[in-house]
Amino acid sequence: MKSKLIGVIVGVGIASIAVSQAAARSLDEITESGVIRVAVPQDGPPFGMTDANLELVGYDIDMARLVAESLGVDLEMTSVIGANRVPYLTSGRVDIVISSLGRNPERAEVIDFSEQAYAPFFSGVFGPADLEVDSVEDLAGMTVSVARGSIEDLEITEMALESTEIRRFEDGSTTMAAFLSGQVDAVVTANVVAATVLETDPERRPETLFVIADSPCYIGLPKGEPELQARIDEIIVAAKADGTLNAMSERWFYQPIPENL
Repeated sequence: MKSKLIGVIVGVGIASIAVSQAAARSLDEITESGVIRVAVPQDGPPFGMTDANLELVGYDIDMARLVAESLGVDLEMTSVIGANRVPYLTSGRVDIVISSLGRNPERAEVIDFSEQAYAPFFSGVFGPADLEVDSVEDLAGMTVSVARGSIEDLEITEMALESTEIRRFEDGSTTMAAFLSGQVDAVVTANVVAATVLETDPERRPETLFVIADSPCYIGLPKGEPELQARIDEIIVAAKADGTLNAMSERWFYQPIPENL
C-alpha cells in the first residue's frame, strides 16, 4: 500500500501542550486507525525544511513517508522545533518523532528510542577526496580551519598533534570559505554544514575524511511500546539493507551513508 499525506500540522509552543494530554498509541492502534502521526522538523535542513512550494521536504520527511508506507497507513506530519519534539511525544500529540533526535540519558528517562540509528549526525574533518587523511595523525603538518569556540574547535584542539596548524575563524561561513578558497587543507565542521556546501557543487568539495564525534539520529518512541519499537527497527534495518537510506543520504547529504550507521 502506498501511503498518502493527509495533513501537516504546524506545531505550537510548549506551554500549550499540557492542555491536551493523551495516552500513547500502540502499534495495533496505529495500524487500525490507518494513520501514523509523526513529528518532523521544518527549520533544520537538510533534515526538514519548506521548499519553494511551501511543502515540507528533507531527510526526515522522506523517513516519515517510508515509515508510513511500510506500515501501510497514511501519514499526518506535525512540524516541531527542537524544544518541543519530546513534549509532543510524551503528551500523545504524535505517535513517533523523526526530527534529527539524538539519544541521551535525559531523554531516555521519558521516551524510548529505536535501537537502530536512521540518520548520520557527526562532527568530522572534511577535505578533498584525494587528500590522504584517515585520522588525526594524518593531519600532521597540515592546516585546518574551524569555527572559534565551537564544539568542533574543542574537539580538534584536544585531538590534534602539535604540528597541525589550527586556523580559527569567527563563524561557520568564513571557516568553510577558508577551505573552499584553498587557504587550508581541510575543514573541521558538522556533516550538516558540509551538506549545505556540497549542495552547491563547489569545485573544491568538502568530502568526509574521518569522524571525530558521532551522534547519530534515532526515532523517538513512547515509553513501554516494545512492539512499535521492534517494527520501527525492522523498517530501518530493511532500509539500510536495500539501499533506501543510502539513496536518501546521497540526496540530502550528498554523500553515502556512513558504514557504521
